[in-house]
Amino acid sequence: MLEKELKFIEDSIQFKDRKNLKVSKATVGWHLDHSLKVLNNVLFAIKDSDPKLYKKKFNSLRFITFILGKFPRGKAKSPKRVLPPEIIETVAIKNQLEEVKSNLKFMDELEENQFFDHPYFNHLNKKQTIKFLGMHTNHHLKIIKEILK
Repeated sequence: MLEKELKFIEDSIQFKDRKNLKVSKATVGWHLDHSLKVLNNVLFAIKDSDPKLYKKKFNSLRFITFILGKFPRGKAKSPKRVLPPEIIETVAIKNQLEEVKSNLKFMDELEENQFFDHPYFNHLNKKQTIKFLGMHTNHHLKIIKEILK
């Protein structure tokens, strides 16, 4: 899961200070750090969730977003816990990347109704969480690719 994306992240660390204001106000490093923070926070949340508390509920925003398979740019506000610091250190990105790789190892062991409680999409079960993580990561990797053009 996410092997290609993690390889791209690793290969992009060297460009962490690159910026292209026509594409994004943020640097490559900001997008890398944010993506890794989201991955780790979501992976921690789903691992610690109690599947008995999962509530399956239709969410039109989730439905449309998942059908489209992508997020619109600049529409959502990230929670503070997944915002990068002002100064983004290479070692911090590398450490977070290793943490993600380690955290992904337990995904196969999770129950189907272990979940992540998303601020807009509500409860995402294991399958939905995997889809969300792929979509979110690829959203930021696409921006990085455009910055690096």
